[in-house]
Amino acid sequence: MLDQFSRTELLLGEEAMEKLRTSRVAVFGIGGVGGYVCEALVRSGVGNFDLIDDDKVCLTNINRQIIATRKTVGKYKVDVMEDRMKDINPDVNVTGHKCFFLPENAEEFDFENYSYVVDAVDTVTAKLELVMKCREKGVPIISSMGAGNKLDASAFRVADIYDTKVCPLAKVMRRELKKRGVDRLKVVYSEEKPISPIDDMVISCRSNCISSTGDTHKCTERRAIPGSVAFVPSVVGLIIAGEVIKDLIK
Repeated sequence: MLDQFSRTELLLGEEAMEKLRTSRVAVFGIGGVGGYVCEALVRSGVGNFDLIDDDKVCLTNINRQIIATRKTVGKYKVDVMEDRMKDINPDVNVTGHKCFFLPENAEEFDFENYSYVVDAVDTVTAKLELVMKCREKGVPIISSMGAGNKLDASAFRVADIYDTKVCPLAKVMRRELKKRGVDRLKVVYSEEKPISPIDDMVISCRSNCISSTGDTHKCTERRAIPGSVAFVPSVVGLIIAGEVIKDLIK
């Protein structure tokens, strides 16, 4: 029967489409990278998702995040992403978690029920905990390295973490994973040397967060503010989604 996934089925086949329909993918971080991961996976026929993020859409997200528009500023990213995914596939099952993933709340997530985990979070602490939980439960994971402060979308590669180079975040992850006895991790990383962003408080949200609505926390409290463009995190997200699909239908 002709349906919205018919063109995909022409390439992947009926059996693969059924695998995707019954798979459950957890995407940690629904930002520039994670949003495009969700977009591509739901359009590919993945039927079940957990979305994890505590951020609300900020005006400064509009330059690169697929869920960010003037109408969505101030709304929770997981809610906006869920609405968008259900517009694409009304049958998709989405569970949103309005929180940041931390070692302290790791036990609240059903890793053993995930078919695949996508790490699109910003902090090393969270990334390491995700890797360790997936290793403990035997769940495949792919991790995004740094996408901020980059301009060359063609410089991204899929590799094992121990085969990466140039990327400062990957260097830290290599060191910390080696300490923990982790011998492999699939990542997407860039071989472009990071660009130092302009230090201009007038165009930075470090001193004035405009996401919102009187929140008790601000994005600037958790991390440095990188420069970004539309065509880098989107590419990373689509590369990751492609790897997830290939692994799920093996």
